[in-house]
Amino acid sequence: MSKSTNIYGTRAIIEAIQAGKEIGKIYLQKGLSNPLSKELEKLIREHGISVSYVPQEKLYKLSDQNHQGAIATISPIQFAEFEATAEAVLAGDKPALFLLLDQLTDVRNFGAIIRTAVCTGVDAIIIPKSGGAPVTDDTVKTSAGAIFNIPICKVDHIKDALFYLQGSGVQVVAATEKTDDSIYDLDYSSPTALVMGSEGKGVTPGVLKLVDHKAKLPMAGTISSLNVSVACGAFLYEIVRQRLK
Repeated sequence: MSKSTNIYGTRAIIEAIQAGKEIGKIYLQKGLSNPLSKELEKLIREHGISVSYVPQEKLYKLSDQNHQGAIATISPIQFAEFEATAEAVLAGDKPALFLLLDQLTDVRNFGAIIRTAVCTGVDAIIIPKSGGAPVTDDTVKTSAGAIFNIPICKVDHIKDALFYLQGSGVQVVAATEKTDDSIYDLDYSSPTALVMGSEGKGVTPGVLKLVDHKAKLPMAGTISSLNVSVACGAFLYEIVRQRLK
């Protein structure tokens, strides 16, 4: 990302402030009076953040994104160091849950997955340094600010993270149609890493060869696949369901 970036939308900006991120300036549309805007204004006052109230036309000059009347400049996202993050997670008192994204390329899918990961208690997201979706303004917006509430680690290759996690006693499960095993056949009560693949090709063959388990979502209709962010949500919520028993 660049030296600074913009985030759009009232909820995303609120999440960033609450997560302690460094906000440079906030531009708010004049005349907004909904409850969420009032909550944001309260946080702006409490944190002493610079704010300008501008007409809607000015916001569209700043960005053509769906800004919902609020734009903020923010310091770049800081990526977490993988091994230190994994070590801290594994030392915790609950079964670890990691999410590995193997060549996922769509930034909006990335943002949606981040939001779901935070909601389902994922401890860290691992992405490759190259070949995957970058963290962009759209990623931040689609995550609705959830990106500020979860460690995101970059590794040279997804295989590197896979080997490390397996060596630390974590079972690695790949979401793939190339198996007869259902998502509901596996036990997720132990430390688990879920691997999701790209939108078009799924998990890469080299990674599939190395995982401990493969699982798919059963389909009852005439279409045989889901959007990757929806599929990821289904997998993560099955893990949550089992762990809440």
